[in-house]
Amino acid sequence: MQLTAYFFWGCGVFLASGYNSFSKSMEAVGKKQYQVQHGACSYTFLLPETENCRPAASFVSNAVQRDAPLDYDDSVQRLQLLENIMENNTQWLMKVLNQTTRLELQLLEHSLSTNKLERQISDQTNEITKLQEKNSFLEKRVLEMEDKHTLQLKSIKDEKDQLQVLVARQNSIIEELEKQLVTATVNNSVLQKQQHDLMETVHNLLTMISTPNSKNNFIAKEEQISFKDCAEAFKSGLTTSGIYTLTVPNTVQEKKAYCDMETGGGGWTVIQRREDGSVDFHRTWREYKMGFGDPAGEYWLGNEFVSQLTNQKRYILKIQLKDWEGNEAYSLYDHFSLASEELKYRIYLKGLTGTAGKISSISQPGNDFSTKDADNDKCICKCSQMLTGGWWFDACGPSNLNGMYYPLRQNNNKFNGIKWYYWKGSGYSLKATTMMIRPADF
Repeated sequence: MQLTAYFFWGCGVFLASGYNSFSKSMEAVGKKQYQVQHGACSYTFLLPETENCRPAASFVSNAVQRDAPLDYDDSVQRLQLLENIMENNTQWLMKVLNQTTRLELQLLEHSLSTNKLERQISDQTNEITKLQEKNSFLEKRVLEMEDKHTLQLKSIKDEKDQLQVLVARQNSIIEELEKQLVTATVNNSVLQKQQHDLMETVHNLLTMISTPNSKNNFIAKEEQISFKDCAEAFKSGLTTSGIYTLTVPNTVQEKKAYCDMETGGGGWTVIQRREDGSVDFHRTWREYKMGFGDPAGEYWLGNEFVSQLTNQKRYILKIQLKDWEGNEAYSLYDHFSLASEELKYRIYLKGLTGTAGKISSISQPGNDFSTKDADNDKCICKCSQMLTGGWWFDACGPSNLNGMYYPLRQNNNKFNGIKWYYWKGSGYSLKATTMMIRPADF
């Protein structure tokens, strides 16, 4: 008989003979089946019954050998051979499947890694976008601030230009006023000298008439005796306050000074006095050095004389003050001296007592002397020009007894007036002041 073997694989169907005769052969063969299980696949072989086979028949197997006689045993062997071949193919397919599975796993891992990388890139892209947005915002803010600062700088520059114009205009006005003041000062000095000479003549005549035999009158009239200071004159027996002739230390030069022989036991040499505004105290360095004014009224004795005198021995300084309401006060320093001109007549003070403030209104430690033509203060401004007068300014300081003289009802809120801060404040201009010195051992 012709044996046609069909086998079915769980993963597919393979035909041992021609595929075209498959339908007819299925009808011709019996129901006997042989099934072989191998792993995930199963193989089913459909064989015809032996009783239905015709002995004289033969078949041609396309899978084994064409036109060869075949008996049943040979068929079994050939089927066994086919099964071995199928086993090898199955193993090969399993290897292919395993390799495919590994490749799929690697591909899946690669896909997951790619997805993770894509997410990271996406996150970084979002961060970069946020940073770019923030940077854009900051750049916008910077530009806005730059514009704002540019406008502010322009406004400040405009204000500076306006102030410079105003300062230049004020400087011109000040220069003109200074010229007028110089002219008025010259005229005033001439008048004051004439007045002083006239008053001195009248005073001498009255003194001669009233006490023709007086020893004091003899000194005042003839001016033949001079003293080192008023304390020396007092000790010599001259106890009347008035104008005395003093000798500049280590020289033969003489100087007129007012001696107060009554206050606190007498013997005081007056070095400064203000009482009516009759003398201009806005003077030059040389004028303050040599002295100016009238010893009988308002005057400044002279820095050079006071410097040489106070460096001979220890002196004390007393400052008497009067306000416009009739009140009086004083400050007493138990050690006072002025340095030389090379040291700018720097003032030295120690030991403050008195009723004109518990704190010294002359700044400590000592400051250099300044005038309108010699700026030695500690301020970038020129205190002497701004506040008028010569004084030991610090940074324009709490005192200036040589400031502008203001009369009653015009003396408040005058910061360039005659001030003593720790008694009446910075804006109150005093009515009268007197500065006088005396040896500490008097």
